[in-house]
Amino acid sequence: MTTKSVINADRIQQAMRSGKAADTESGGLRYVRFVHDFEDIARGTVILHNQAVYGYPAIGRLLALRTGLAKQLSGPFWMEEKIDGFNIRVTRIQSSTIALTRGGYVCPFTSDRLQDLLDTSIFDDQPDLVLCAEVAGPDNPYIESAPPFVSEDVKLFVFDMMRRNSPRFLPQNEKMQLIRRYALPSVEIFGRFEIGDIAPISSILKRLDEEGREGAVFKEDSPRQRRTKHVTGSANLSDIRTSVYSLLDLSPEYFTNRMLRLALFVEEQELADSEDLNRRAGAAFLDGLTGAIRQHRREGRVAHRFRCRFRNPENARQLILYLKQAAGHVQIVPRELKPDGIYWRLEFDRIYPSLNGLLSDWLAGKVVFD
Repeated sequence: MTTKSVINADRIQQAMRSGKAADTESGGLRYVRFVHDFEDIARGTVILHNQAVYGYPAIGRLLALRTGLAKQLSGPFWMEEKIDGFNIRVTRIQSSTIALTRGGYVCPFTSDRLQDLLDTSIFDDQPDLVLCAEVAGPDNPYIESAPPFVSEDVKLFVFDMMRRNSPRFLPQNEKMQLIRRYALPSVEIFGRFEIGDIAPISSILKRLDEEGREGAVFKEDSPRQRRTKHVTGSANLSDIRTSVYSLLDLSPEYFTNRMLRLALFVEEQELADSEDLNRRAGAAFLDGLTGAIRQHRREGRVAHRFRCRFRNPENARQLILYLKQAAGHVQIVPRELKPDGIYWRLEFDRIYPSLNGLLSDWLAGKVVFD
C-alpha cells in the first residue's frame, strides 16, 4: 500500500516564497508547479485541484557496473530497459486525461495523442493512478533520436506507476499485474536479479548495445525503492551524434564525459577493440559537423527538422508556443501545419544560432587567429 503525502498549503507557500514553486498556466489549466526540488518534493511536482502529482525523481547513473551494483543496491533488484525518449506522467484530472512533462507542464503533443498510445480506460477503474512512461519515436517534437524498434510516429512505454498524493512507486508485482490486466504498453522487463548476477546482466547489456538500444534501469526490490541506471556504448555515441549542432552551447565536459563512458563500457564489457568502433566514435562527431557545414552552404543555416502528428490542430499551435518558451539557446521556426489523413501534421525547424554564426563567418572567408 502506498503512503499518502498531501502537500499542505503552508509548504506550498513556503516553496513559492523561496522561488522553488510557481503558479503555472498550461494546457488550459492553472496549478502550482515545483520548478526546483524543495525538501523532499521533486522538481516537476504539480498541485492541481488540491491533488499532488509528484515529480519523477532523478536517477543516478552507474558508470562501473561490477562495483556500482554492489555499492548502490543492497539486495535483489529488477532490471528493465531504459528507452531513448522523453519522460511523461499520465493521469486523469476530473474528466480529462493529461500528460505532464518532466518539468511539470501539460504536454500538448502527448496529451493530444494519448488515445493512440494507450487504453485510457484504466483510469475508469484506477482514478488516482499516475502512469510514468517514456514516449519515443522519430516523429516526436523534443529529441532528435529514437530507439531502433520504433520506425515511425511514436509509441508509449510504461515503466513505473504512482498514486496521486504519494511520491512512492507502486511495488513491482502490482505494477506488472496492472500492465497485464489492462494490456498497457511497457518497457521490456528483463527479470529479477541478485547483486552477483554480473554475467547475465552483461549479456543483456551487450545485446542492447549491439541493437543500438539505450540501456537499463536497476530497481531495488525493497521498501526503500532505490534505483540506478546504466547506458550502453551505443547510447553515448547517439548522444554525441544528436548534440553536435549544439557543440558551441554545451560544455566540453558533455562530450568528453560521453567518450569516457563509452571507453568504460568497452573495457568493462570486454568488447573487441575494433576499427569499426573507432570509426563510429569519430563519425559521431564528424558526420554531424560535415552535415551541418553542407546544410549551411545549401540553405544558409543549420537546423533540424521535426515532424509530428496531432488530432487537434490547436494542440500543435500550443506546442509551438511551449517550445518557444522553453527553447533556450535554439530558435523554433514553424514551417507548416496541414491535414494528414485523420491527423494534422506539424513541421518545424530547430535552429542553432551559435553554430550558424560561426559557420557564417568562417564560410564567408573570415580569418581566425588561434
